Amino acid sequence: MWTLSNLMKYVLISAIIVIGFQSPILAQEAQYETPAWRFGVAGAANSNYYQGTTQRLTSNLMSPQAFGHGNGVGLFLAPSIEYHRPESVFGFMIQAGLDSRRGTFDQVISPCNCPLDLSTELSYITVEPSIRVAPFRSNFYLYAGPRLAFGRDKSFEFNQGVNPDFPNSSAPINVSDDFSEMEKTQISMQIGTGLDIPISSSTSPTQFMISPFISYHPYFGQTPRSIETWNNTTIRAGVAIKFGKGKRIGSPAPVAVAVAPLPSVNFSVNSPENAPADRIFIESFPLRNYVFFEPGSTSIPNRYTLLNQAQASDFSENQIVRLSQRSTSGRTSGQMTVYYNILNILGDRMVKNPSSSITLVGSSERGVQEATLKAEAVKTYLVDIFGITASRINTEGRIRPNLSSLNNQSGQELVLIRQEDSRVSIESSSPALLAAYKTGPASNQPVSQVAPPESYVSFNVNNAPGIFSSWRLEIEDEDGTTQNFGPYTDARVNLPGSSILGDRSSGTYNVTMIGETRDGRTVERESTVEVNRWEPTTLEFGSRYSVIYEFDSSTASAVEERFLIDVVTPSIPSGATVRMNGYTDTIGEPAYNMRLSQARANNARSILERALAAAGRTDVRFETEGFGEVSTRSPFGNTHPEERFYNRTVFIEIIPSN
Repeated sequence: MWTLSNLMKYVLISAIIVIGFQSPILAQEAQYETPAWRFGVAGAANSNYYQGTTQRLTSNLMSPQAFGHGNGVGLFLAPSIEYHRPESVFGFMIQAGLDSRRGTFDQVISPCNCPLDLSTELSYITVEPSIRVAPFRSNFYLYAGPRLAFGRDKSFEFNQGVNPDFPNSSAPINVSDDFSEMEKTQISMQIGTGLDIPISSSTSPTQFMISPFISYHPYFGQTPRSIETWNNTTIRAGVAIKFGKGKRIGSPAPVAVAVAPLPSVNFSVNSPENAPADRIFIESFPLRNYVFFEPGSTSIPNRYTLLNQAQASDFSENQIVRLSQRSTSGRTSGQMTVYYNILNILGDRMVKNPSSSITLVGSSERGVQEATLKAEAVKTYLVDIFGITASRINTEGRIRPNLSSLNNQSGQELVLIRQEDSRVSIESSSPALLAAYKTGPASNQPVSQVAPPESYVSFNVNNAPGIFSSWRLEIEDEDGTTQNFGPYTDARVNLPGSSILGDRSSGTYNVTMIGETRDGRTVERESTVEVNRWEPTTLEFGSRYSVIYEFDSSTASAVEERFLIDVVTPSIPSGATVRMNGYTDTIGEPAYNMRLSQARANNARSILERALAAAGRTDVRFETEGFGEVSTRSPFGNTHPEERFYNRTVFIEIIPSN
């Protein structure tokens, strides 16, 4: 029987034989790399730990008491095949051989107070393929994989002693047999770690190594029997002896000197392009004159911005959205911020226009009384918070608003439409009260005169701290003039373009990175880069407008048409490009909404073209596109009625020719 002591003796003797076999060839002088394919044998001790229970030993024999915990040490002996390329991370290995899971259960006492003992010589023929990982590209490695075990020995020895209180009782029971109802095959897993220790010279074409290893085999899948709950957890510790033929990496030399190859180094240079112009858009937001209420409620929803008297006294609509919209297309989120301040904007404008008046028209399908209460809620806010004289505000209630979206909708779409009709409409003959909200440029916005770090030229050396003691740069211009920078130790260095250019505005340079390795060798890498001097940003202003369409309509209302003719057209400079993007909400079929959005964009374009033609102008280029209800391009959400109303829109972006 193999024991742990016998196994260690076997491994030690094998190592001595291998080393002695290698000694005659140490005088060879050619160098060979570590072999990729390795063959050998692995021997180890299995420390087996039993859990669960087993009681029925054979079909005819049941122990008076169930056995639970136990342990034992068994032999593992298997040929080994392994593949792992030098300097790589991943490889694979496979071992197949004898795998003993022998052990002795803890003694139990039967109901007759008799000691019961059970031991087993359980063993398998095992096949264990594994993925091998060398995380540091060194001789240390981890491995993991499945374990396929085929039953070999299922014998046991069962002993029942006598009650110590009755030493002269009948003879004890001693049974040697095979367990019944054993699993023929087991599929489990293992994880482990090991270390390859070379025991032969790199001048030998056949490389030998010893690899101590340890692995863990959890109980998952290691249930020896098809009955009961006995399972096994194993910790395996041992040594593998492996050999393989290495590839020759050098010619014979008078003296064999192991020279490590130069490290692999990636060197790159990046010089950002200078973008001296930054476009800012001045935006005009339509002020939709509706306040939407939850069905059945007469309270202003809390998504609207509601102030107290102190806040209202300091309120100014110019504070709502600051201009810093620098994207080249799209719409700032300030649109909805402005809308949710509609009551505060209205109150502020009524204070500044004391002769103006408004009519608040509430609507509710629940009746005129509820509709009127909604209008009164808005009036109360304007009177109590902004101090508007009550006589300047008239209120009335209706079942449906003047411009209802109800037509032939049904189902969920009908629910959404009814939500939109639960609102208060703000009506006034004063243009100043409901005029579009317009952002303006921040006149005191500073323009930096110092090159920002993101404009610097960057030089990148991968893993420089791990490879070099230091590295430096030689930068040569078209005339052959060379500048030196460094030394450096970091992997990345950023230099202002002016430090390279001097008095020049731009130039093309040959860059040589020269690194000193920690063992005193030199590594050089070259690159070419074009450097441009950074210039302070100049601001260019464009304009953005939007017009809102009614539900399921592609014809601009009279108010929106006048806005396009009187406000948008005069703001288009000569030679400008006008982008017009149409959108819809999510009510209706997507294909229909796509056509509707394009029709809206075309309608707004035709109005502008007619207005420009009337002024004798043909110097404007138009771009139109419809995006329908596409969620990735939709300006706003579609949860609330106001979002759907603002999605029924055409965005107009005016880009000057420069």
